[in-house]
Formats: sequence, C-alpha cells, structure tokens
Amino acid sequence: MPLIVGGGPAGAAAAIGLASAGLSPTILERSNGEQDALCGGFLSWNTVRQLADLGIDTALLGGHPVDRLALFAGKRTARFALPAPGVGLSRRTLDAAMLDAARQAGAEIRYGVTVRRVEPGTLYLADDSILRANRIVLATGKHDLRGMARPVVCDDPAMGLRWRFRASPALAERIAGAIELHLFDHGYAGLVMQEDGHANLCLAIRHSAFVAAGQRPEAVLAGLIDREPALRQRLDEEHPGPAQAIANVPYGWRATARDAHGLYRVGDQAGVIPSLAGEGVGIALATGTTAARAILEGEAPSAFQHDLARRLRRPIATASLLWHAAERPMLATAALPIIAHLPGVVERAMRMTRVSITQTSTNSPVLL
Repeated sequence: MPLIVGGGPAGAAAAIGLASAGLSPTILERSNGEQDALCGGFLSWNTVRQLADLGIDTALLGGHPVDRLALFAGKRTARFALPAPGVGLSRRTLDAAMLDAARQAGAEIRYGVTVRRVEPGTLYLADDSILRANRIVLATGKHDLRGMARPVVCDDPAMGLRWRFRASPALAERIAGAIELHLFDHGYAGLVMQEDGHANLCLAIRHSAFVAAGQRPEAVLAGLIDREPALRQRLDEEHPGPAQAIANVPYGWRATARDAHGLYRVGDQAGVIPSLAGEGVGIALATGTTAARAILEGEAPSAFQHDLARRLRRPIATASLLWHAAERPMLATAALPIIAHLPGVVERAMRMTRVSITQTSTNSPVLL
C-alpha cells in the first residue's frame, strides 16, 4: 500500500494514478479539511490540460477564464495573448476537487495526520504511531518534514505573501481575463480574478524587503500601493484583509538522487519554480503523475529523482532567469517597450517554463 504524505495537487495526482491502476494508496493530510493554500491561484493552459487528463474540468469548478498576460513596471505596460486560455481558481476549490477525484478512483484519505519524521519505508506520526510502506511519496508542498528541509539557496531568500478578497466591480472589470504581473524592486506581484468574484493577490519578495517594512505584510502592501501606480490604481479602494505568509521559499531548487532518501519527492519537494511562471501546480501534477507511473513500473526512488531533476532543469532555470530580471526595476522598465514588440519571444519564454507529460511509443512517461 503506497503512502502519500500531503493532499495537495501533487499528492492527489499521484493517488489518482496509483488508484486508477488498481493499487490502494493512502493520502495522509495534516489539515482537518478544506484549506486555501498560499500559492497556485493561477492555472496555466498547460495545467488546465493536465487536469482535464485527470478528469477535472476547471470550467465546471467556476474557474475564471484568463487569456492574456499583462506586465507592469513603473508606468510602463505590455500585454500579450497566452498561447491558450488558463484560469484563475482558488486552491481551496482545486484541492477539494482533486481529493474527491482521488477518493473516487479508490484512494483513502486520512485527515488530521501529521508526519513528524520519515525514514525509508517508515513514517513517524505526531501521535507517536508508526506507519510502514514499501513506497512513500513526499508531497508536502512548501512545508518541510524534520530532517528533510530543502536548503536556503541564497543570502536573501524569497518569501510569499498572499491576499484573497472580494473584488469591487471596478477591479473585477479592470483585470477580467488577465493575469497581471507587477514588477518592482526586490519582488513582483501577481493579480488575477478567481471564482465567485474573488481576486487573488500574491507577492514574492526578498526577505530584506520584508524586514525593511517592519516584517508587517500590511506595510509591504501599503508601500507598494504608494509607490507603484498600476497597483495603486487597482487596490487603493480595495480591502484585502489579513495576509497569508510563508518564508524562505527556495526558488530554483531541485531535488537530486541524493535527496531522495528512499522517497518519491514530488511537487515543491521535487523542484520549486518561481511563481511568476504560473507553473507551480503544473509541476505538481506532472511530478505526481510521473511518480505514480514510476512506482507502478518498479523504478527506484533515486533513479526517479535523478531523471526528474534533469527534466525540470530547463523550465526552472528559465523561470529563475526571468525572476531575477523582473525584480530589477531599471532593467524591467527598460525591457518592457522592447518585448512589447516581440510577442513571439514572450510566447517562447512562456512555453519554456511549462512542464507536462507525454507518452513515448513504449508508453513510458516523459516529462517535458
């Protein structure tokens, strides 16, 4: 019986793949029910397609259609059509739908289970009980288990802040159909409409910028509204409320074979793509599905992780380069008028940061 630690998109995708093949996986989810994760509020066209392959229709879930990208740097703007439509959808709705699909496929889901420590084939739980399995999938997202922490990749790591709030009619009309990226010094903000008239605002900023704002999310947002004209135009009359936050996000990191420790690491535990790419959930689905197939084919965790790291190299590296450019205001402001006339280059960059699964002629999974 495979055990899956974490009930987000990566864990649910692995469970669907295993259960559909006749196994009986168990998902161990630390929350006691539905929750709204900080990241993944925009689903790219690639992610929408992968969800459809898993039997999940984002339109039926109420996803807000998104067909264009809008970039803002200072007073400059550039807009581009997406290669295909994506959607704005809350993680609360997406995760619930995926877990329901996993349950219907034959997976067991246990809520309120906290894993404290893991060893090859063994999980140690917070209630002092022990679970054993010959195959364990690590799908805990951005939360690390004891002894399995991902490294801090730089001296000034990124952190995430997120607000989800009821949008005013003016804001809903202004950003309808678009995923907006607002670029500023030491970070960027993503803004998109989601289901039920809610807006989702996510910030990725350097820890130093957070400290400079007194380590108060409301001060960070107030400062951006004061300095950035496009954000002021959109948010000055809105009421975002309290923020969710997560620190030390290791953008650019990938797990290698030596990081496997007898586990199949998927999602953010396999590789962390900068959020401006809008492909975090796409990586979760692709890696979770690939892990299921690796388990079914008897592939060892170290071999799985080695191949996965190789296949994730290009999309994560490309997104990391774009991230480093985006958080430099002089560079971003100078570049926008140029790239506005190069839609083909922008589309290629979008495609280079996608992760998906195709089938070879031998029906083995290939991550692209």
